[in-house]
Amino acid sequence: MPLYQAVVLAIIQAFTEFLPISSTAHLILMPWLFGWKDPGLVFDVALHAGTLVAILIYFFRDWVQIIGQGFGLNLGNDPQLKQNSALLWVLAAASVPVGIFGYLFDKQVESTWRSPYLIGAMLIAVGVLIWIAERRRVGDKSMDKVTWADGLTIGCAQALSIIPGTSRSGITITAGLFRGLNRETAARFSFVLSAPAIAAAVLKKFWDVHKEGGIPADMRMPFAVGIAVSGALGVIVIAYFLRYLRRSTLKVFVYYRVVFGIIVIALAVFLRAHAE
Repeated sequence: MPLYQAVVLAIIQAFTEFLPISSTAHLILMPWLFGWKDPGLVFDVALHAGTLVAILIYFFRDWVQIIGQGFGLNLGNDPQLKQNSALLWVLAAASVPVGIFGYLFDKQVESTWRSPYLIGAMLIAVGVLIWIAERRRVGDKSMDKVTWADGLTIGCAQALSIIPGTSRSGITITAGLFRGLNRETAARFSFVLSAPAIAAAVLKKFWDVHKEGGIPADMRMPFAVGIAVSGALGVIVIAYFLRYLRRSTLKVFVYYRVVFGIIVIALAVFLRAHAE
């Protein structure tokens, strides 16, 4: 794998994983559009590992406090988290649906669901959902007000994120808005919630790589670059996005998703017509 492709895909991962525009869609479509070879499982592990690193670095203090409070320890000084000592168990329960859904539909995710038609449709559909959530947004709940019902609703929404084109952050932030969370809290909860699911995916895929003989010698440098670039840039993207949501809406992402989805479907139709 050329190193420049590793850098480009890692940059795409860093932006699209945390912005509500679907990392899977972009990582599937970019090689398709530019005629690059599929980066394969090894590089997929690197990108997800980089994403996990970014989340753990940015939310390290949150996780220490959440885990400590979950076991009755007085750790951390975030006032909102202090008022929600059950948050660890809410997050644990909310992580179950995506695990079940991923186990049941793992084969479809890696085959039939990678269709550009489905990706385009999901880009548009979730974009419309975000628009509705913004229009109907009520409430201004912060992390101290997140309930079991909120967590389980967002967790069920996260299960849909395995469908390419959906966007983990897009669908979970949308669910949070429907539950009355403010934009920043919806994104913060979304990112914290994503850590267990991404960690599980990284471990599973790394085990699959191990069973296939480990990381090939020619992929070791792209693997390291993928983790480093997506991880370092991911921290910056998270910080910017949370700050952006304190003062702005998600409408720009709605427009992007709908336009991008239409382009993807149009290109797929055009290429299919010319292939025939």
